[in-house]
Amino acid sequence: MRKLTVEKTASRGIAIAPAYVYSEVDLSPDNYTISEQQVHTEIAAFQGVKAAVLKDLEALSEENPIFAAHMEIADDFTLQDAVEGKIRDEKKNVQVAITEAVEEIAEIFRQMDDEYMRERAADVQDIGKRFLLKCKNAELQDLSAIFEPVIVIARDLYPSDTVKMNPEIVKGIITQEGGVTSHVSIMAKNYGIPALTGVAGILDEVEAGDEICMDAQTGEIYVKPEPEIRETYGTKQREQEEELEKIKSYRQTDPVTADGKRIYLCVNVGNTEEIKQALDKNIDGVGLFRTEFLYMEGNHFPTEEEQFKVYKEAAELCPKEVTIRTLDIGGDKKLPYYEFEPEENPFLGWRAIRISLDMPEMFRTQLRAILRASAFGHIRIMFPMMISLEEMKEAKALVEECKVQLREEKITFDKKIEVGMMMETPASVLLAEEFAKEADFFSIGTNDLTQYLLAVDRGNKKIASRYDSFHPAVLRAIKHIIQAGHREHIKVGMCGEMAGDIRAIPTLLEYGLDEFSMSSGSVDYARMAILEK
Repeated sequence: MRKLTVEKTASRGIAIAPAYVYSEVDLSPDNYTISEQQVHTEIAAFQGVKAAVLKDLEALSEENPIFAAHMEIADDFTLQDAVEGKIRDEKKNVQVAITEAVEEIAEIFRQMDDEYMRERAADVQDIGKRFLLKCKNAELQDLSAIFEPVIVIARDLYPSDTVKMNPEIVKGIITQEGGVTSHVSIMAKNYGIPALTGVAGILDEVEAGDEICMDAQTGEIYVKPEPEIRETYGTKQREQEEELEKIKSYRQTDPVTADGKRIYLCVNVGNTEEIKQALDKNIDGVGLFRTEFLYMEGNHFPTEEEQFKVYKEAAELCPKEVTIRTLDIGGDKKLPYYEFEPEENPFLGWRAIRISLDMPEMFRTQLRAILRASAFGHIRIMFPMMISLEEMKEAKALVEECKVQLREEKITFDKKIEVGMMMETPASVLLAEEFAKEADFFSIGTNDLTQYLLAVDRGNKKIASRYDSFHPAVLRAIKHIIQAGHREHIKVGMCGEMAGDIRAIPTLLEYGLDEFSMSSGSVDYARMAILEK
């Protein structure tokens, strides 16, 4: 018997089944240079591959909305320009050009501090994988051809690998690489499949057919378990099945605490496809709509019309509430078409609201798009990274300017649209009482708040143990923010990772938090935790 553990987990569930070791297709590119006369042929080959991939993704998107987002990546100008540039300027063949361009773009995402953004590298790599499969006329190993219960073991899995996976047959997933916010983790949670990612050395420890016991919540994995371990896991599995039935019975029940307070359960998303995935969870809205993808996936600052279309769709999909965070770029999030000056410490530098206020025309474009979309649902505007009342007043003044413009143009919008802010800096905590007089709502961003309060870089593995959202200083700051907001009778929510942590829910309810916004996979468990407190 061998035991492995993984520290960071993002799903729940017990699985007991033989191992199915997923072998990868060799997609190493054929390495040769081309002549000037071959450039046109290689670019044409890429265009043909791209068209074929888009056709496949269009069909897949009808079954799973993740692939609609993948279509946008596959059709993105930045990727196309990078591939064609390598063919044209560096005389790389199409396979090498795709491999290098995909890796360069994926690396941009991998260097980001935000884990959600960092895991988008896997989506870019998945598109590259599809391109190369077409180039080589190769096929993926078909997970739909498995007919006996298994736990899939792999180096990594992309949505392309898992789209045909039968959750009745695949009882669990363990990958050697990947992260807890990857699309595979998200898909696994949506399917109800226990999944553990980033399990170092798993491929060296497991052979096909080995019996596996895994607990996706504790991060424990047993290979060839002893009988007593097998019996313990069998008991835990039966208890889990009973818990799942209970969870399902709660889904249509409003989350109301024992003392009668209605709590609002929302989701964090980066695009409209993620809203669609969450609608069956009976959510109260979107507590955080990240808008940076609109800016990062194109070759220009998105126009008012491009943004309006997306925000309008979000409002129509989720009319109860969509909280749109204005552009949070800078720091680790760069744009392919805009040059940021090098900074010694970009996380304390020119980012988020600072960029928006310094580039007012760009900011007005986004604000006008949000205001126009507010006519189609309950949209709220949320500013990130605030440290002063002057910033808040300046941002609100720009909102009012845009309202005046729209009235003059006779364009409708929600005249009472709420304007709030992220509470994620030490300055915002200390000025919470003053900010509460200016803002219509607060949303606590525990990821950055923890990092800044504790002076701990959450991306630094050497001090990862010191990054703790349950640190007394962080808890005291959260309580202070909630109390300050309530004294001015404004709603206080939370959209950091802590909001979806069921260990934190009793404390946050005790402090009086009004709204919890989290990944869609955590909503059912949060609802149960609230109802059973």
